[in-house]
Amino acid sequence: MNRSVIARVVGLILGIEAVCMAPSFAIALAARGADARAFAASIAVCGALSLLLTRVKAKTRRFQTRDGFVAAALCWIVLGLMGALPYALYGFSYMDSLFETVSGFTTTGASVVAAPSALPRGLQFWRALTQWMGGMGVLVMVLALMPSLGEGSVNLMKAESPGPISSKLRPKTSETAKSLYVIYIALTLAETLALRVAGMPLFDSVTTAFTTISTGGFSVRDTSLAFYRSETINWIVVFFMFVSGVNFSVLFQVQRRRWRDALRSEEARWYAVLTLGATALIAADRIVKAGRSVYEGVSQSAFQVVTLMTTTGYATADFDLWSPFAKLVLILLMLVGGCAGSTAGGVKVSRFVILFKGLRRELRRILHTREVRALTLEGERVAEGTVSSVSAFFFAYIAITLLCAAIVSLDGVDLTTAFTAALTAISNVGPGFSRVGPTCNFAFLSAASKGALTVTMLLGRLEIMPLLVLLFPNVWRK
Repeated sequence: MNRSVIARVVGLILGIEAVCMAPSFAIALAARGADARAFAASIAVCGALSLLLTRVKAKTRRFQTRDGFVAAALCWIVLGLMGALPYALYGFSYMDSLFETVSGFTTTGASVVAAPSALPRGLQFWRALTQWMGGMGVLVMVLALMPSLGEGSVNLMKAESPGPISSKLRPKTSETAKSLYVIYIALTLAETLALRVAGMPLFDSVTTAFTTISTGGFSVRDTSLAFYRSETINWIVVFFMFVSGVNFSVLFQVQRRRWRDALRSEEARWYAVLTLGATALIAADRIVKAGRSVYEGVSQSAFQVVTLMTTTGYATADFDLWSPFAKLVLILLMLVGGCAGSTAGGVKVSRFVILFKGLRRELRRILHTREVRALTLEGERVAEGTVSSVSAFFFAYIAITLLCAAIVSLDGVDLTTAFTAALTAISNVGPGFSRVGPTCNFAFLSAASKGALTVTMLLGRLEIMPLLVLLFPNVWRK
């Protein structure tokens, strides 16, 4: 293992984190908030550690797959530990600070803050910015801003990229990272402008754009987007949430005006079909059983379907009061998530497509024992190793969810609370049901439950394997 290069990467991450705290510090100073000193001290600590680690001399720049996975896991752990300092120095307990920070960086949106509007402006901005940083991935930011690690940059990006198959948009990894961030920033600016035109205050527009494009869901308002009581704002957010749940390689094709290539995306088509189908089912349920008007049923169901499938987690209605059928559909959407290569969480649509095609192939083998049929996705053959890794990932996903739910249940909560808290953590959604529903928060849980959920959020964001790799002793050998 190339420990020196890994140390330098972690140092770069800490340096970026210190720089990203600067706007929050400036806002805190301008508002004369009590959080200004907390940000000043946090920037000093992160900056000092960054200088120390980046001075480590690397004997070789060789960076293998194992090194990429270890670096990704360590970077995200350090990001959470250091990013929690502003909350802790302001007055939160360190466990609550760590939970809130990891929830931000992983774009989960689960919170221990009962009244976000009561926080100082600096901390409000930092909450939103952590989600924007974590949405595209901080390591992708390193590759976009810093010199390439040569062939090792591919391994670093592969460890952080969501989805079963990682691909490059450009010949060089650093160029791919820059292309991704150009799209990411453009979407953020476009939504900020749209929300501002719709009447949302400037600070709210910026922070909402941060947490929408990253599919994070933190809000500076206590009642989330329901505070604004604007259908225009809701539909703007629905549009940008849906777009952010699409694979960014498809958005890259759209940017290049390669419309045919974009429309050929099999995963994007399934993503659209699932979104429209779930919206229609829940809208019909709301219209027939709850007596809502057609427009109200469609608008409410569309917003909640998109916000939960993209794992953003905003709330405009208390969907915990909806019918069991509607809630079951929403839980399934939380499990599926958005497209691979997007900022959304969940298992990902492409994995479910592969699992479904794998099941269909096994059934055909029973009927036609001599038939040999390869799986395809996006018109290309899927390697058998990828098929088996998807199965292993899905098993680990369910096993970790159940284990986390078991730990949370020790707090004496009901089964719905325990299971959906674990599911929303590993899928990086935010709200669950019952005591962790859209009108509640996670502050009542014990430190042990918060710790388990924090680890689960990290496992979900890094898609399990990079963190599990750290448990193998031979990984740490040179």
